[in-house]
Amino acid sequence: MENPGGTSRGSQLLPVLARLVRFLRQLDSPDNPSAVSLAVLRRLANDGPGRVTDLARLERASQPGMTQLVGRMEKAGLVQRAPDPADGRGVLVEVTREGRDVIARTHAHYVATLDELFGHLEAEDSEAIVRAIPALERLARVAEASQD
Repeated sequence: MENPGGTSRGSQLLPVLARLVRFLRQLDSPDNPSAVSLAVLRRLANDGPGRVTDLARLERASQPGMTQLVGRMEKAGLVQRAPDPADGRGVLVEVTREGRDVIARTHAHYVATLDELFGHLEAEDSEAIVRAIPALERLARVAEASQD
């Protein structure tokens, strides 16, 4: 959909979101997890245990690559493997307490960094962003629902 200025809303929002996501991915964090490791940890924490094949598909990674990543994360104590109660041959990956702690520390670091950035904005800009958060949340929900 075009706005009165002739540029679509999506074409205006996408580069800004991409820059912010790139900024967050490049941030050094206390535990320094990779973006993919953090995404896997968050997915497991939010959605519960999952199979490596499903994690690979959902994170758009190869199965061998995800198998290696899960192995490294398991050695670091961030995830553990457990038998799949629905399929005796299957194995599920689940986040550990240490994995949840990494998520929490990284989240806190991201929040502190964003809060610091807000301090460099004019009050009107900061308030405009905060006022837009509920609408952005609704946009995120619509995006998630469209994937079902």
